[in-house]
Amino acid sequence: MTKIDRRILKSQEAIKNAFMELMSEQDFDKITVKDICNGANVGNRTFYLHYLDKFDLLDKIIEEHIRKLRNLCESVSELSFKEANVIWFEYFESHYLFFSTMLTGKGAFAFRKHFLEFVIEELKNDVDITEGKNQGFSETMILTFFGSAIVGVVETYFMKGMPDPPEVVAEQLGTLLDRNL
Repeated sequence: MTKIDRRILKSQEAIKNAFMELMSEQDFDKITVKDICNGANVGNRTFYLHYLDKFDLLDKIIEEHIRKLRNLCESVSELSFKEANVIWFEYFESHYLFFSTMLTGKGAFAFRKHFLEFVIEELKNDVDITEGKNQGFSETMILTFFGSAIVGVVETYFMKGMPDPPEVVAEQLGTLLDRNL
C-alpha cells in the first residue's frame, strides 16, 4: 500500500468515525458536513473528494457493514444458526457505536430497512416450505416473520445496552432459529 492510499484510508476512517460520533449525539438532519469535517479534523475538500454529501457518506457506511455481514454469512454458511450467530454478535459488539446508533438512533431508519432486507435475503436458503413444519406457508410470510424477529432481537440487544454477553444472545437466538426453520 502506498503512502497516498494510507492517507486516503486514514481520512475516510476519520470522517466515518466523526460522523458516527455525531450520529450518536444528535439527529441526522442537524448534522452538517462542516460538523463532520471539524470532528474528523479534515477540510471540506477532503470530505467532498470521498463523498457527495452526508447522505452518500451514510449510504457508504451502511453498504460497508452490510457487505461485511454478507461476507461473515458466507464464511459461516456450514455452521448451525447457533454457532453462526455467535460470530454475528461478536461483529455487532466490535462495531457497537455503528449498530447502536443505526438501530436505536433517530434518523437512521434507512439502516433498519437495509438490515431487514439483508437478513431476509440470507434466510432464503434456509427456508423450506415444501415439507416439514413450514410446509404450505407462504415463503414471504416466513421470511418476513423470522427476518423481523432477528432484527427485533438485535435492536433490543442494543436498546438495552447489551445486557447479556453476545454469546448468550446469539446462542438463544440460534436455538430458536434452529428449532423453527
